[in-house]
Amino acid sequence: MVKFVRLISMAPLLLLLCFPLALAGHDYGQALSKSLLFFEAQRSGYLPHNQRVTWRANSGLNDGKASGVDLVGGYYDAGDNVKFGLPMAFTITMMSWSIIEYGKQLGSSGELGNTMDAVKWGTDYLIKAHPQPYVLYGEVGDGNTDHYCWQRPEDMTTDRRAYKIDPSNPGSDLAGETAAAMAAASIVFRHSNPTYANELLTHAHQLFDFADKYRGKYDSSISVAQKYYRSVSGYNDELLWAAAWLYQATNNQYYLDYLGNNGDSMGGTGWGMTEFSWDVKYAGVQTLVAKFLMQGKAGHHAPVFEKYQQKAEDFMCSCLGKGTRNVQKTPGGLIYLQRWNNMQFVTSASFLAAVYSDYLVSAGRNLNCAAGNVAPSQLLTLAKSQVDYILGDNPRATSYMVGYGNNYPRQVHHRGSSIVSYKVDPTFISCRGGYATWFSRKGSDPNLLTGAIVGGPDAYDNFADERDNYEQTEPATYNNAPVLGLLARLSGGHGGYNQLLPVVVPGPIEKKPAPQPKVTPAPAPASTSAPISIAQKMTTTWIAKGKTYYRYSITVTNKSAKELKDIKLSISKLYGPLWGLTKSGNSYAFPSWMSSLPAGKSLEFVYIHSASAADISVSSYTLA
Repeated sequence: MVKFVRLISMAPLLLLLCFPLALAGHDYGQALSKSLLFFEAQRSGYLPHNQRVTWRANSGLNDGKASGVDLVGGYYDAGDNVKFGLPMAFTITMMSWSIIEYGKQLGSSGELGNTMDAVKWGTDYLIKAHPQPYVLYGEVGDGNTDHYCWQRPEDMTTDRRAYKIDPSNPGSDLAGETAAAMAAASIVFRHSNPTYANELLTHAHQLFDFADKYRGKYDSSISVAQKYYRSVSGYNDELLWAAAWLYQATNNQYYLDYLGNNGDSMGGTGWGMTEFSWDVKYAGVQTLVAKFLMQGKAGHHAPVFEKYQQKAEDFMCSCLGKGTRNVQKTPGGLIYLQRWNNMQFVTSASFLAAVYSDYLVSAGRNLNCAAGNVAPSQLLTLAKSQVDYILGDNPRATSYMVGYGNNYPRQVHHRGSSIVSYKVDPTFISCRGGYATWFSRKGSDPNLLTGAIVGGPDAYDNFADERDNYEQTEPATYNNAPVLGLLARLSGGHGGYNQLLPVVVPGPIEKKPAPQPKVTPAPAPASTSAPISIAQKMTTTWIAKGKTYYRYSITVTNKSAKELKDIKLSISKLYGPLWGLTKSGNSYAFPSWMSSLPAGKSLEFVYIHSASAADISVSSYTLA
């Protein structure tokens, strides 16, 4: 597990590897498949019938019981047996983002189902951990007692106390990250499991409200986390991060306004970052807001969103070595920020670089750096060079993904993998006995922790494969999460679609969309049914693979003097996805987060298709 990280690192960066040199050098599809197995090794709770990592068994079956809540399940964060809420939620957010951006490639690789299962294993736990709107359990177990012992998860005798945040003991960073995870995951399941997606969105809305209304750092309330996952950056980045994901999931103007109105005061437009991690979300927020801007969604917030985008591009330029403050690299070309688990920064930065490269390509523009304009392909080249380093293209010719290649870490700092499997020998391993018998053992791990990305080398590419070298040999879920999408992107290519169009995540078995009529767009009609008015406008267009797509924004206004308690809208000639309303039979009603519309107020929803404006009218309404 990683203690905490610095906010800023200054050092020169040199781009060493070129994209064409290793096109066929690595099997990214194989690496993707292996990286997903690591999450199965990290599972806590009752393992499913289709568990593929068979040396693990059930564990943590009484988690939460002493607090009167079911907290069985979820993920162990790293090489120990504690369930830390903040890095777990970030892991789920990043796994979801991988699917959102590269679901098509994951589907082509045959791993979309396993990736969605990995997300759901986490979100099922987060739902349990949020039993009330303003209560969230953020940790089970504590690092001090856990680290005193070296035991398999199946043998744990350590304290499994559960720690929570509530209005009296707030944790805006923890609640905000969990809201982000729930919102991002709702997009993943929107089409394959809409009921579950709506449940996740309900939790996301509640958690964001909790985080924003009762502000405070979670490690002030859950003090046992300070030594391991201290929130150095505070909670403003998580509030913006959660708002960005809720806007991505709902198209609710409230969250877009939150980003616009709070960007300056909360640091979204001010912090120029050189890292992106479970603690520091600013670069991720800035990347998402830059996407909204390029999608034409900023509206009157455009001047603020342009400042977000500038900071996003500062991050990208610093990773490329073309900015005013560049990140350090090892002689072998690896992004380097700190000794302890440096690889977490490598995978997260590489993911952002790949995603932003695709955004820029879709927008038809270059990256603006202090050193001049940079082609988007250079960002993808950078991301690929980092992945190739991880997989073995480095001075030591060592793969830092366990089980990939021939030369990889054999003495991983991980309790479960370093002790004989419970299924092989169920003899109880005592707290301190595990240190004497297994931790100090110099041989290879009895259980292969397939797919785990370990902490990695030092600033000079040196690495010691020793179990007690936790800074370099301990893996973590948030090392692997960003790599899922990145490996899918490198394995499957671009995918041939506009990355700025709203995503439709397919089910594990993809189906071809029904053919859509080719219609020349006409001006969007305006419809009124006093006292309810409807105004449509086309806000932007894109061209993808020769087809033109149109985004329409619709404003429904309550012009009466009474509260609108219910409305049914009829929408015909709609040939694409719609956001911001709930389907109710053959009609559309208020979104799940809205129960009424006050007098004089408006709601907005959007849809995208490659046709002229849909026909929208009011079928019925109730005023009270």
